[in-house]
Amino acid sequence: MAASEGADIRHDWRHSEIEELLGQAFNDLLFQAQEIHRRYFDPNELQVCTLQSIKTGGCPEDCKYCPQSIRHPAGVESEPLMSLEAVLAAARRARAVGATRFCMGAAWRRPKDRDLTRVIEMVGAIKALGMETCATLGMLTAEQAQRLQMAGLDYYNHNIDTSPEHYPSVITTRTYRDRLETLAHVRAAGIKLCCGGIIGMGESRADRAGMLRTLANLPEHPQSVPINQLIQVPGTPLYGAPAVEPFEMVRIIAVSRILMPKAWIRLSAGRCEMSDETQALCFLAGANSIFYGERLLTTDNPAEQHDRALFAKLGLRFQVRSEPARSACEAAGERIRRPT
Repeated sequence: MAASEGADIRHDWRHSEIEELLGQAFNDLLFQAQEIHRRYFDPNELQVCTLQSIKTGGCPEDCKYCPQSIRHPAGVESEPLMSLEAVLAAARRARAVGATRFCMGAAWRRPKDRDLTRVIEMVGAIKALGMETCATLGMLTAEQAQRLQMAGLDYYNHNIDTSPEHYPSVITTRTYRDRLETLAHVRAAGIKLCCGGIIGMGESRADRAGMLRTLANLPEHPQSVPINQLIQVPGTPLYGAPAVEPFEMVRIIAVSRILMPKAWIRLSAGRCEMSDETQALCFLAGANSIFYGERLLTTDNPAEQHDRALFAKLGLRFQVRSEPARSACEAAGERIRRPT
């Protein structure tokens, strides 16, 4: 149902325009977002992704929201990189419950080349299952991005988290420019971008507008835009931050849809803290992708049974990948595994 790029695809949004959208009358904002959503997507179809932590804890970064940082006493133990067999088993479980994309997260500042080689092996094996692949491994060099592209990685996740102005209040061990540099390497390598942010880290509405402006004015819109609500974990510096007002979360989703009409807008972390009614409004506002499964890296996610019951009430169905695409992936996987 995707339309060709038209007048509503822009990369020149002004901060004032985005703030104006965020402040619109709620019904008008949702109507505008729903109109745009229907031009590019089936309004009752959800893309389903599963996120697996393949290397947990021990991260040297100081992101104030993250329990995997060695700087925060959040009780997350450092674990080694998972084996290929364990990751493949997790991917099979995800596919069995309806996931079409398998996302792998590793708590690194930047992957070592030897670790990247192991991740590349995982990418090939998961693609052989007929699933899309995504990875979030920290910052990448141009050469590392090229290696992942050659392995067939479909998406690379690297969130900008917040606005350029608020970023130093959240992270000091890397800069916003570092973030944008990795995004440029991934884009130049021909890998699709999965890039969004986190709401509820003490930022202002102006900061939220600044984050969305950065995303919408990239040379190419991210193909996936995860919008996360902060999950407050004891021991992290942002534990106790003011909760996000539910209607504000819906507004962020709606404006994301208006600014990036062709992107999959993913309602990501924080769904456990949202009521069914808030989630329903987010889907109405243009969210059409979720993480599915009971864990998101080190935090809880809604139970699969609860999700299925909610989606049934709303008449939402899971996206299904075509069999020809799956067969091609399986063939590619066979070539990867075949001895030379």
